[in-house]
Amino acid sequence: MKNLFRHLTTLLITVWVGSLWAIGYLAVPVLFYTQPDRQLAGILAGQMFMLVAYLGMVCGTYLLAQQINESGRESIQKPIFLTVSAMLLISLILQFGIQPVMTDLKLQALPADVMHSAFADRFKMLHGISSAIYLIQSLLGIFLVIKANRESLQK
Repeated sequence: MKNLFRHLTTLLITVWVGSLWAIGYLAVPVLFYTQPDRQLAGILAGQMFMLVAYLGMVCGTYLLAQQINESGRESIQKPIFLTVSAMLLISLILQFGIQPVMTDLKLQALPADVMHSAFADRFKMLHGISSAIYLIQSLLGIFLVIKANRESLQK
């Protein structure tokens, strides 16, 4: 049974980090490059990022619970626990902090595209902050994959 949980942990880390990279650095750039309607591309990208955030919340919650179950209170000081906690916190900040404000700006700009409205500067600023935070999360994901792999090899 212990191997099953270890394999599930590996799978969830792979799915979470893989989705961060696949959506953020492959699918969304291709979407904006190939879709002439930038407003539609933004809506679709937002939906993809929302799904990645919810996937991260599920994976992160399981991974933290699994770490606590395996190591108890000691797990709180481990690099994997801290990394997952930071990644989960970033998912929450992006989904429930920054994205709602960006969505509100888009709605206020209607029927115009937010990028061609009085809200463009604020939207660009929030988009830049969101992108930087997403990059940090993606880099933490690389660390998580490497660290989890090392720990798995040691067991």
